[in-house]
Amino acid sequence: MVLSKFVRPMIALLAVVSVAVAAEKEINSGLPVGEKVPAFNVRDITGPSKGKTLCYRCQYGNRPVVTIFTRSLNDNVSSLIKQVDDVVGSKKDDGMRAFVVFISDDADTLEPKLASLAKNKKIANTPLTIVEGEQGPPNYKLAKDADVTVMMWVEGQVKVNHSFAAGALKADDVKKVVGETAKILN
Repeated sequence: MVLSKFVRPMIALLAVVSVAVAAEKEINSGLPVGEKVPAFNVRDITGPSKGKTLCYRCQYGNRPVVTIFTRSLNDNVSSLIKQVDDVVGSKKDDGMRAFVVFISDDADTLEPKLASLAKNKKIANTPLTIVEGEQGPPNYKLAKDADVTVMMWVEGQVKVNHSFAAGALKADDVKKVVGETAKILN
């Protein structure tokens, strides 16, 4: 009896802590669901406009688009990019497009790493691009503590938004985010 007095509250406390940790995993960054997506320029590193500055938001128009904003390049980010690239390849006839925006103050160091990533992972459908500076595109409201923000939109309106702090994006999150690409297909 005495043990159950302590065990039940302890189990309840662990449940609350687990929910709190899960809630902290994703952070508030980027445009909220329902908001219109503004134009912004990137420097294309691996896409069809390699070496040029352009607006993929403008180029893709009202198509279903997945955009990954990231400040880091690690195994989980690489996996997310590759899996999104595979989905885009399989849904190209449905108009789906994607691009990745690396946010960096050191574009010269990052550029060869992106070229290598595209080659090694065979990323063929998703341009890897760079926006210089810590903030990213100003109108996109990217939080400074967001390492990865994934926004999906169709007809210029955000349908999905997931954001993760540094080191918080895990394999299960990648699977969940990639699965949500179905939300932007008509």
